[in-house]
Amino acid sequence: MSKGENIFKRKDGRWEARYIKGYELSGKIKYGFCYGKTYKEAKEKVIKCKATVMDGKALPQTASRHRFGFYCDDWLRISKNKLKESTVIKYSTILERHIKPKLGGCYPLGITSGLIEAFAEELMEQDKLAPKSVKDILMVLHSILKYTAKQFPGTFPMIEVTYPREPKKEMRVLSKDEQRCFVEYLLADMDECKFGILLALFTGIRIGELCALRWEHVSLIDKTIKITSTMQRLKDISANGEAKTRIVINTPKSDSSIRTIPMTDFTAQLCCAITSRRSGAFVLTGTTYYMEPRALQYRLKKYTKECGLNGVHFHTLRHTFATRCVEVGFEIKSLSEILGHSSTTITLERYVHASLELKRSNMTKLSAVGI
Repeated sequence: MSKGENIFKRKDGRWEARYIKGYELSGKIKYGFCYGKTYKEAKEKVIKCKATVMDGKALPQTASRHRFGFYCDDWLRISKNKLKESTVIKYSTILERHIKPKLGGCYPLGITSGLIEAFAEELMEQDKLAPKSVKDILMVLHSILKYTAKQFPGTFPMIEVTYPREPKKEMRVLSKDEQRCFVEYLLADMDECKFGILLALFTGIRIGELCALRWEHVSLIDKTIKITSTMQRLKDISANGEAKTRIVINTPKSDSSIRTIPMTDFTAQLCCAITSRRSGAFVLTGTTYYMEPRALQYRLKKYTKECGLNGVHFHTLRHTFATRCVEVGFEIKSLSEILGHSSTTITLERYVHASLELKRSNMTKLSAVGI
């Protein structure tokens, strides 16, 4: 027997009232139950429980026809026109691998700060994702939540998204002796590929930018390199749903990455030493056929192994360049623009690594004031 409102008379004679306590990550509703000897008693109890849930900022059931996954897809569809292709693919991957499988089944008004916190914890503890990866996922989720909130004006809850703290990693930087040894190795039998690695070490350009660089953007008269493109391997979903990848050459990731880098006299002389400087040819190959980032990383690994250098990745060259610039007193604004950063803050926080030698040199300056 039932009198509505999810209140039923059980076979044992008691009245049972059911209410929504919250939602699991899968979107499944979690129910709470109250019992009374009479219908009135059960109803009074369930009203108190619902009030407690509301006070705890858990949310009532929603009349929305759509689950959260619908709003995830809608957000990406609307955002596509404002994003680069690589960013769309990255966001789509985050949605399909992480957000939609765990939260897509939830009703929008059933999402709470506690649910998001549990989601982040599951990514860290069960999926074993790095804090940086979890932060990227939560940033996408936060944008989707803001979009979803606009679809429920006045009713969508305030959601707090707490990002995991990323442990500060000490980036590998070549010492002056290591750099000298590596440069000598690359110069000994220099070809286009070794020249490209030297160019990265002497200018700080990114791996994708180097792979996309053509000789027509290198001016030996002005001694400059113009960065206008970057190369990436992106996921490509075929018509039959099979996941493949393809090489894409596109504009860099931000406007500040499109830049002109002045070369030193020594770097310009290295350019002159390369005979295959045909217009339209890639710097790394000397032909119209490119070398992709993955192949260049394999080459770098081979070269550094032969030099006895450990823990060197392509980004190590960029960090090493920035560190050498700081050591010789480079003006930070100029360095930031050469690296293609949107602000000097990024340059200082991520790419400037003062050596012990430089720190010691600065400490000796205190002698002038008697310390």
